[in-house]
Amino acid sequence: MEKLNKSSSFTSVVCNNQALFSEMTESEISCNVVVESLSKENQVIKRFNCRNGKLALWRNEFQEIVLSVDGTPKISNRYVLHDLKIHCKFMKEGKSTLILMDHNQRILLSNCPPGNLRQFLKLLSSKMANLKSKGAVSIRKKLMSVLPKTLDEISPLCEKDIAAVNALRQNSATESANATCRKRPLSDVTNQAQANPQAKRTAIALKSDSLDREQKHVISMIREGKNIFFTGSAGTGKSFLLKRIVDMLPPAHTAVTASTGVAACHIGGTTLHSFSGIGKGATSRAQCVQAALSKPSVVKRWKACRYLIVDEISMIDADYFDTVEAVARTARQNQNPFGGIQVILCGDFFQLPPVSRGKEKKKLCFQSSSWERCVEVSWELRKIYRQTDQYFINILQDLRIGRCDSKTLSTLKATRHNKIECGRILATKLCTHRDAVDQINQDELDKLSGKPIVFEAQDNCSAYSSLMNEILPDTKSITLKVGTQVMLTKNLDVTKGLVNGSRGIVTQFEKGSMQLPTVKFLCGLETKIKRETWIVKLSFDAAACRKQLPLKPAWAISIHKSQGMTLDCVEMSLSRVFENGQAYVALSRARALKGLRVLDFERSCVRSNVDVLRFYRKLRENQRCSTMFPLGV
Repeated sequence: MEKLNKSSSFTSVVCNNQALFSEMTESEISCNVVVESLSKENQVIKRFNCRNGKLALWRNEFQEIVLSVDGTPKISNRYVLHDLKIHCKFMKEGKSTLILMDHNQRILLSNCPPGNLRQFLKLLSSKMANLKSKGAVSIRKKLMSVLPKTLDEISPLCEKDIAAVNALRQNSATESANATCRKRPLSDVTNQAQANPQAKRTAIALKSDSLDREQKHVISMIREGKNIFFTGSAGTGKSFLLKRIVDMLPPAHTAVTASTGVAACHIGGTTLHSFSGIGKGATSRAQCVQAALSKPSVVKRWKACRYLIVDEISMIDADYFDTVEAVARTARQNQNPFGGIQVILCGDFFQLPPVSRGKEKKKLCFQSSSWERCVEVSWELRKIYRQTDQYFINILQDLRIGRCDSKTLSTLKATRHNKIECGRILATKLCTHRDAVDQINQDELDKLSGKPIVFEAQDNCSAYSSLMNEILPDTKSITLKVGTQVMLTKNLDVTKGLVNGSRGIVTQFEKGSMQLPTVKFLCGLETKIKRETWIVKLSFDAAACRKQLPLKPAWAISIHKSQGMTLDCVEMSLSRVFENGQAYVALSRARALKGLRVLDFERSCVRSNVDVLRFYRKLRENQRCSTMFPLGV
């Protein structure tokens, strides 16, 4: 490997807190960088550490790939890449390792925005694969060259690059399989290929920028450092956008939280109650602050935090929000809102409110004394992605604001006659109360003949099992039989329709010790379901992992647990709704009217909070969209 002259003309970059969140191209990343010089025995000889480093990719005059590593004066190197190994096991955590074989150098990357790191490594690996297929430039050719020395920005990935890389990888996989065939019986090779399919791991695709104009506006506000609350109807892509935001932020300085454990795990975070250090906040505000400050680990993570994300903010009450804000200011010894942390809030106040005990009604988060100080921008997403039928969308938009005219009433009443079952796949029943859900699922499971198969959760640390049971209550133990009605609890393959909420039925179990189930889904696909990993973040640098099947019995689920799901066929009884927005949440889970059956719909099921209506009217006026979306209040 060649090391270029350190005096090459590159613009030095000084990375500060804001630069960590600046928009990067695919060919450059900013992160913590450690450069290690290795001996022939792979022992570390020298080690340079830079907390705010930058890596960039270039092309020289021979069209070779050049990697620049810049940071402190001790780290300012340029390498022509020939033999490179990339380790990306922890890429989702913003970590990776590059081993430069020719020069005995190892570059360790950390605290890199996962989305930026993913695109950078995809670009690097693809360009390297294409370069190797063309062959290296000989030393003789370089010595005899009269080309002027140049360094140009590397071109972004294109369809031609992707096709070439995938073809190379497919050829490599075929050659490997053919070589194995000469040594083993064909049946063994076939079984091995089925157990570990290559196409899923090797095929790559171009980055698809699927954010719409409104979502890009939210991103731009966050890039400007604004504290923002973004909202929208069910199905407007709030969770999708939130995951993109998490991908853009440095993991070591970003607290990803939610009001519930299930919502937190969907975005790879933890609950706000756990992160804040005050639990449920049952004591006075002063006592909560004191309790948080008495824990060094809590103070440490508040001081390290630069970006605080809170999902499902509608379920956080006003007093709790004020208490968390006070804890942040006190722990950071900074009197700016949230102690100077950039706050990103997401949720829909028309959906489920904070859980109240008894007759006590808690105030909504936007009614807190600190909301106006903390939230600089409020923005509503309006494009619906979950449903495509505009008539159904209009019905849901009316129900969201508590409006139910005679046409809507008759339409929803008529759904009680819908035949929504498909073959052996039954409709999921949405229930208002958890006890009814448990009873229905257990009764239906008992009716099935055959041996029950129990799948126990596999935790990487038993000390945190009880915590994960609270955050992931439906994953500790899963009991299935052939014929069990199930739904996915995680996105597996969006392109094939295997998303959170997809319905199916267990058709068989594989033979052997693992006994993994095969599920036939409503989309027509029949596939074996393997254990997936859920990550519960305990702090910035610690996480607990749980492996479990991404399935749950689906004869019935609660309305609260259905948030974020898209259901293909759903049946519900709404006579026992007890919260504002509960009927809207239930109805908006359905993908289409033809997949919905409401047994007992009445106007009294539709409830909306007057304070929420006023809040959204003001929000829309500020967004200059009130004429397009009148609230009528």
